[in-house]
Order: sequence, then structure tokens, then C-alpha cells
Amino acid sequence: MNGNAGATGVAQSRERVRDWFARTAPLIEWSEMDSPLGVLYLAQSGAGLCRLTFGGTEDDFRALLPSRAKSRRNPDALGDARKQLDAYFGGSQVRFRLPVDLGEMTCFQQRVLRRASAIPAGELRSYGELARDVGSPRASRAVGQALGRNPVPIVVPCHRVVGSDGKLTGYSGARGIESKRWLLRFEGAPLGEAPHG
Repeated sequence: MNGNAGATGVAQSRERVRDWFARTAPLIEWSEMDSPLGVLYLAQSGAGLCRLTFGGTEDDFRALLPSRAKSRRNPDALGDARKQLDAYFGGSQVRFRLPVDLGEMTCFQQRVLRRASAIPAGELRSYGELARDVGSPRASRAVGQALGRNPVPIVVPCHRVVGSDGKLTGYSGARGIESKRWLLRFEGAPLGEAPHG
């Protein structure tokens, strides 16, 4: 009898947790789309676009979504993001006008990513320049680490940040430097030149 009572109590507790989770967990809606870089997976929270990946599987993408959130596939919810990305890859849009959720990032990382968002297509900035722009002139390495954690590459164009000599350095997107080079060539950036700006 005690064993049954204990099992019943555990089952009731689990049910309460499931009910609480269903009421309070944030909703992440996601979808996918084709692009010249392969399938893009997109996710948005109530605050905006929170994840963009490419070069992996759906399971890889879903593993990156916050574990404390509910997630569901809903292409309609991401219509504006898909439309703007289609326009970007079609060559008719160079700046995204989408709300972006950087809530999982530190304040410093958010400053870096917001500043990177202001780099125009076709232009390059160095890690040092970006560090100075965010008020931390000696933080080039920390800037690189922040860019490496960018949850929404392409939309937040971390690919436009290069070494002070113009060399392409790390890129967290699939296929690394190859994807970075492709994006910069696509945007008409002066590859191999030191950044100006």
C-alpha cells in the first residue's frame, strides 16, 4: 500500500510539473527554408528571431533550442524572416529588419552583435575596430568569442568581421571560412584587403 501511495504521489507531482510547464514555458516556433548555403533552420521566440543555422540536420538544430521552452514547427510564424532571407539571397535586400532575441547572450555579447548588425553589406570591420566601437579597445579576443556565439548568423552579419590584415578568420556557420568567404563574395566585399571603417 505504501508503495502504491508513493507511486501515486510521484505521478501526481509529475502531472503538476507538466501542467506548470504547459502554462509557463516560453514557446519557440521554428521552420526551415532552402538557400544557396543549403537548408536554413529558423526559430523565433516571443521577442524575435532567436536561432538560425545551416549545414546541419533538423535534429542538430532542435538540440540548440532552449530546453526550458516548448517548440513547434510553424512556417507561418516565420513568414517575415523567410521573406527577408529570400530577398537577401535574391540580391534585393542587404539589411534585415527583423526583431532579434539575444536574451541568451551576456550584455557585452549583445553590444558586440548589435554593433556587428550595423556593418553595411560589402564592408568589412576588424575585430579590433569592433572592440573599439563597443568601448572595449583591448577586447578583440572577447569580440571574436561573442561573434562565435552569434545565434542568428547572416541576419546578424558576423561574417563581415575579419582580421586586421583582411584575412578571413573563424566563422561559426557551417563549413566555417568557406561559408564566410561565400557570403562576403555574394555581398561584394573587398576580400584580401584590410578593413576600412
